[in-house]
Amino acid sequence: MFRRPSIQRFSVMIGIGAFVSGCFLEIANAQQFDAPFLVHQEKNKDKWAAEDKEVDAKLAALEQKFGKKPNIIMVLTDDIGWGTLGAYGGGKVVGAPTPNLDKLARDGIKFLSAYSEPSCTPTRLALLTGRQPHRTGVNVVLWPGQKQGLVAEEVTIAELLRDGGYDTAMWGKWHVGDVYDEQLPHNQGFDYAEYSPYNGAVWGWQDSADYYEKHEVLPGRAPFWLDVPQDYFERFGLEPHFIWEGRPGEKPTKVMPANCETYQDMDTRRTDAIIKYVKDHANSDNPFFIYFPSDATNSVCANNVKFRNLPHVDKANNLAVSLVEHDHNMGRLLETLKETGIAENTLVVWYSDNGPMHGFYPNTGYSHFRGGKGDVTEGGVRVPAMAWWPGMIDSAQEPIDLLHVSDIYTTLARIGGVKDNIPTDRVVDGIDQTAFLLKGEDHSRRDYIFHYSGTEIGAVRIGDLKMHYHGLAGGLPKFEMYNVKRDPREEVSSKIGIYPYLHTSVPFGQLVQLHLDQIQEFPDRKLDPKTGEEIEAERRPTSSWEVGSDRN
Repeated sequence: MFRRPSIQRFSVMIGIGAFVSGCFLEIANAQQFDAPFLVHQEKNKDKWAAEDKEVDAKLAALEQKFGKKPNIIMVLTDDIGWGTLGAYGGGKVVGAPTPNLDKLARDGIKFLSAYSEPSCTPTRLALLTGRQPHRTGVNVVLWPGQKQGLVAEEVTIAELLRDGGYDTAMWGKWHVGDVYDEQLPHNQGFDYAEYSPYNGAVWGWQDSADYYEKHEVLPGRAPFWLDVPQDYFERFGLEPHFIWEGRPGEKPTKVMPANCETYQDMDTRRTDAIIKYVKDHANSDNPFFIYFPSDATNSVCANNVKFRNLPHVDKANNLAVSLVEHDHNMGRLLETLKETGIAENTLVVWYSDNGPMHGFYPNTGYSHFRGGKGDVTEGGVRVPAMAWWPGMIDSAQEPIDLLHVSDIYTTLARIGGVKDNIPTDRVVDGIDQTAFLLKGEDHSRRDYIFHYSGTEIGAVRIGDLKMHYHGLAGGLPKFEMYNVKRDPREEVSSKIGIYPYLHTSVPFGQLVQLHLDQIQEFPDRKLDPKTGEEIEAERRPTSSWEVGSDRN
């Protein structure tokens, strides 16, 4: 892990640090980016300014044609690895044929180097707020009984778009807090929300408890059982899990229990509701923003019998069956956009929240890379992601450029005409990638990624190089360095040692130092884990970070 700054300071940082500090002052009324990006932005400002003129002209022409801003549908899926979809070398090969998502990839842009956070709650926070999760005060996966969550002071993409004239709605897995009213989706920018609070592991808890009493697999459910005591909910003072429905200013209401039975066709039912919403709003004066964090593929204990026995489907793998159902539903949704005549004015983004959850094997996805959910190796954070926008995004694109899930926030804000409303009193890590969407390969504005593991940086990627730090050994930095273009599975470095990459330790250290120094200006939010309430913001030590240091 990268550690917090040590006592010693890099003298080579003084010049860059002074430049970045000047940028903080100069752009006090603009989005506060992560400090290392400011250096990259300065180098490319003339090129990007020219690109932005082209992008603005294209967006303006579309708005003039349709009389409103573009509709946006953001689909976030669960635990789909880089290698599960057919478009990413999976499909029938791994028992999960995905013809509709493969067609979406062919008809739009398929990102080859898209990155998420290592797990579900952190990715959702990055997407919704545009911020690295450690900045929000929530850096863990939330489970029933935990009090932390998305606080009212965070500004979500739904709030930005709603305040900019969008109708907003969501269906799916929320998973960023459910104890306090301020944490709920209908109080975080959504005019309507039908949501489940947690991930799919929770759905089986009641079923598992029931199983120990009945000693049988209930009809239509797959045999995935956990060691959950029958009196779990009563013993720990927790309420059984439900699907909820909420609107601003109202208390949420229960829709149905959230268990393995109700989730057998949940993705289809939610897609039915989304299709109805699209048809009802197709001719509205207002554009719409739909957030669809589908949790079908996190279904460890249920799958839809209608799709279980289709050709080439791995029927024993609940994720594979549920992904085939989700693929079918995505085809229905895209067809609806065409039939209603709004496809050209609707951006659809599809993104996985992390790599495969191998702990649920055989109910799991697949990745060509090493690792999975919870890891900062490529298998945990490099995920399939696509965008579809007929007439705006050229088809058959496969760019290798970097994209991070936080970038979606700023990009959607730009497309929705609300980028100037992004908060300026905090760091927003998301980079505007509209030019990347509309112009394609070699137009990403991101050249590095911090891969956080909780509150610590687990790895850093700069260009094609990715470094995992492990402290000091005999006065030398101890790390693994991978060229992920040459070695995408991150396997070779551990065999050849660090010496071919010693020249990288200072440049990587400088990048990390800029990032950590900026946290002094904009401290991480800190939430009390017992109450979920905000306490004094955490300030990391003011001295600089030392390459390879294992001191706090």
